[in-house]
Amino acid sequence: MSEERELLRRTAELAADFLDTLDARPVFPSATLEELVEALRIPLPSGPSDALEVIESMARDVEPGVVATAGPRYFGFVIGGSLPAALAADWLTSAWDQCAGFSSLGPSASVVEEIVGDWLKELFGLPGNASFALTTGCQMAHFTALAAARHEVLARVGWDVREQGLAGSPPIAVIAGRYRHVTVDRALRLLGLGNAQITAVPADDQGRLTPDGLQAALSRSEGPTIVCAQAGEVNTGASDPLPEIVEMVRSTEAWLHVDGAFGMWLAASPSRRHQVAGVEGADSWAADAHKWLNVPYDCGLAFCANPEAHKAALTARAAYFEGADTWARDAFDWTPESSRRARSFTVYAALRSLGRQGVADLVDRCCDLAEEFAEGILQLPGCTVLNEVVSNQVLFRFEDDDTTLAALDAVQRSGEAWMGGTRWEERAAIRIAVSNWRTTGADIERTVAAFETALVAV
Repeated sequence: MSEERELLRRTAELAADFLDTLDARPVFPSATLEELVEALRIPLPSGPSDALEVIESMARDVEPGVVATAGPRYFGFVIGGSLPAALAADWLTSAWDQCAGFSSLGPSASVVEEIVGDWLKELFGLPGNASFALTTGCQMAHFTALAAARHEVLARVGWDVREQGLAGSPPIAVIAGRYRHVTVDRALRLLGLGNAQITAVPADDQGRLTPDGLQAALSRSEGPTIVCAQAGEVNTGASDPLPEIVEMVRSTEAWLHVDGAFGMWLAASPSRRHQVAGVEGADSWAADAHKWLNVPYDCGLAFCANPEAHKAALTARAAYFEGADTWARDAFDWTPESSRRARSFTVYAALRSLGRQGVADLVDRCCDLAEEFAEGILQLPGCTVLNEVVSNQVLFRFEDDDTTLAALDAVQRSGEAWMGGTRWEERAAIRIAVSNWRTTGADIERTVAAFETALVAV
């Protein structure tokens, strides 16, 4: 056995050992930052080190600070785990080491990326001719889609933002719900659109943008306009009333973008796709594969119903690219990045291993487990579930802020489960997101029991 093969064999063994312990290990590690720094911050070696020794020591010193996000009782930040096929594909992706920016640098990566784009459009019910891009995450998916939006709404009034930039351009109005995700604001800011250009539309008690508020904002908007709607509010899981929004926006020249970071996956479930009905009528969409599809970090998804605007906003050319566009599709034309990891392999493996029915089952199971958690947590004294549990999110609190925060802290410290705190209607709350393929009913019971124990201690 060669040294390289032995290194890879041992690395796979270390990875498998970690995964085998997920059910038993504390979800959040107990190692302090000081302990991690002490173990890892060594002087830069003056010469080469044996690769196997490096991996062995790194695994030993890093693992005490690894959060078990891959495990079944991590419920924070809508983070999925990694499906076995996707994890294995990710290892192959690193071994193949393809630069997926140009098809001439990795024709297989280019072909697979085009295939997964078609598969995902089919699952989400999006137009077949929509363009598609894989990005680092939903943040860059928003950037990608909103760059296309910026290009198009300015082009409609005779302004070429590629040539003329934003200086002196007609102002762009942005209309979005009060509970929009912060990554939408940051994407707009990176595109030169500041907070002062955003009109926040009122929302209902589930965080859904109100149609009356949108209609009023549209009636006041003059000139280029972008509307941002949401499929899956990050606290409640609720989706904006998309059919009404689409109808309103279609009567104007505005561009409609949908933040579907995790909520878009509801479209893959026949029993739940009604929650995002009408989403296909938007102009662009952003989502994540490392959330509900459970592929390894990182993988965002951007789609655009106007491929011409999408490509015009992102493409670039240089003399040394000559001959790089000999294949059907260069991902470089559709994303902000030129040097890109071949993320398509993990998505391909995940979708092929699950199939259409497997994706639907994964979404449905997570939603059913969220309902089970809500039913269980409601039995505890002083608990109120604040949202209609329509997807994989449960938002709840106890009788006052102090009790809520103390219970959350106790559960987090116990290592039994981890979920995040938030604020809802100016009060402390707790939110869980059931997104992992490993999570079972037993994990839900253990998590409810952890809160019961925490409340006794509080």
